[in-house]
Amino acid sequence: MTAIEDGRKELQDDELLERAGSLGRVTFTQDIRFKSMAEEWQRSRRPFAGLLFGHQLGGTIGHFVRDLELIAKASEPEEWHNIVEYLPFPTRKA
Repeated sequence: MTAIEDGRKELQDDELLERAGSLGRVTFTQDIRFKSMAEEWQRSRRPFAGLLFGHQLGGTIGHFVRDLELIAKASEPEEWHNIVEYLPFPTRKA
């Protein structure tokens, strides 16, 4: 779900992260300031549902979608509480 689909596109970043937590949803962003805020929440032990960060120069939309699909299929939302993870995941070459 996007912030627009949730009717919350006008919320500030901290409000969006709180909203995602209240819904039990991990957040995906490409906004470096949003990532920095989540890292500050980690340091201050302020709880959040998790953040997945895809740097705009770090991968393609296809890479991000592949990794988000893997996360959705292979983990539970609770496993991401208070975690900031970078996407895309490194790929192995055979």
